[in-house]
Amino acid sequence: MSLKIHQPDQLQIRWLIRRDMEEVLAIEQASFEFQWTEEDFLCCLRQRNCIGMVAEQDGKIVGFMIYELHKSRLHILNFAVSPNYRRQQIGQRMIQRLIDKLSQQRRREIVTEVRESNLSAQLFFKSLGFLAITIVRGRYEDTEEAAYIMSYLLIEESAEETTFKPTNRISSYDLYDRDAA
Repeated sequence: MSLKIHQPDQLQIRWLIRRDMEEVLAIEQASFEFQWTEEDFLCCLRQRNCIGMVAEQDGKIVGFMIYELHKSRLHILNFAVSPNYRRQQIGQRMIQRLIDKLSQQRRREIVTEVRESNLSAQLFFKSLGFLAITIVRGRYEDTEEAAYIMSYLLIEESAEETTFKPTNRISSYDLYDRDAA
């Protein structure tokens, strides 16, 4: 006789829908000192270029992300995982879903802002390949706290580096000499 062990349903990452809002707001309130309101979420999601996604496990929303689509980049506006589900790779899988949306031809970068006091978020994004590229002083209205702008940049595929490329054998000083003549 074999024992069947109940394993939790696999994590599902899907679009945020209206009925998810109550659980999303609960995660927001448990995660941030200065929270978005329901109206903040709805106002953002009404914009054409704004997308919401949730992570769902065993029928429960355990994380969410709100991001904007721009011509050459994705901009994460709000992102959190429920405190009871952190450090279980849920956030990492959500970010990986965004990274998978990048392409060499179109969007090549993901950017986000992180409060200077939010060291855990800075370390999380750094662990996924994001770099702090600039600091914006006095970024937040609720405090005069600065924000780190963090960026993930899609790296060119290495196949291009190994492809043979013939080079012009005219040396660079020959070109300058011709221009001077």
